[in-house]
Amino acid sequence: MYTRREMTRLTLAALPGTALLGRQAFAEARPNSVVNGVHVGVITYSYRSMPDQGGDATLRYIVESGISEIEMMNGPAEAFAGAPRGAARGAGGGRGRGQPPSSEQQAAQQAAQRESAEALKKWRLSVSMDRFKALRKMYNDAGVTIYAWKQLNPAMSDEEFEYIFNVAEALGCTHTTLELPAGPEADAQLKRVGDFALKKKIYAAYHTHTQGSMTVFDKAFAASKGNMANVDLGHWVAGGNMGGTPMDFLKKYHDRTASFHLKDRTTPEHCALNLPWGTGETPIKDILQLVQKNKWKIPASIELEYAVPEGSDAVQEVRKCVDYCRRALST
Repeated sequence: MYTRREMTRLTLAALPGTALLGRQAFAEARPNSVVNGVHVGVITYSYRSMPDQGGDATLRYIVESGISEIEMMNGPAEAFAGAPRGAARGAGGGRGRGQPPSSEQQAAQQAAQRESAEALKKWRLSVSMDRFKALRKMYNDAGVTIYAWKQLNPAMSDEEFEYIFNVAEALGCTHTTLELPAGPEADAQLKRVGDFALKKKIYAAYHTHTQGSMTVFDKAFAASKGNMANVDLGHWVAGGNMGGTPMDFLKKYHDRTASFHLKDRTTPEHCALNLPWGTGETPIKDILQLVQKNKWKIPASIELEYAVPEGSDAVQEVRKCVDYCRRALST
């Protein structure tokens, strides 16, 4: 008999061809990060420093972290589905360190990026949803639910919108996330995205950085009932915006919040740092206990942004964040 950690280590050591063995290990490991009624998840961006960014490897990281619900970035999902490999590398060999690229090198890089973007768009508009459904099954079989995925961009065509929401449906998501639009086209974009989300019956949830405030989502909420918040409550603290706390926001807008991000940051007066949980100024414990008290089923997404200490890795640090949540919800 192996412990959960031992089984996961065996899986991590498995060769790519031993997918069946990996799935058996996941089935035995099945994580559970619903803590006293609070749905603690993670955005897979948290594992960006790990060596393998594929869908299979990302699942291993999630399970080893003890997480059972996630917001997935586009990388692992599209890599698993067979997307063309990322942006083409620029030409430029032979440049000295710190020397800016020549105009010819810049032109070559831009041309390669355009070609790569066109190839990716072509792939997206022709790919079957079967691979995304297979990804969902693999994750679900391991005990992991995908509640959101992030790839939507308001500048996309209607055909690309269709792809984004079809993938979200195939993955079993309740919402797809994107950055909150700004600028002169924002009002039209909020209306277009929200109405498309209503049509597809999958919410569009907007992510905020340090602009988070009690009013930042007013236009999005007014534009369409398909628009929701994916507010980052750690960035909120770093923004130093007055007029309300993260708890005030959730009290007022919990019914328009599809999910929220957690990280421990300091206020602008203390340099707006990203710090290990419990050493910053984000009221993480108060936020989690408020969600618990009101029995809100809003996923709280861990987003690992502080520097990973030497000798550790993202998996270990995410697990520390989960453990912090468990302690906060046990008192």
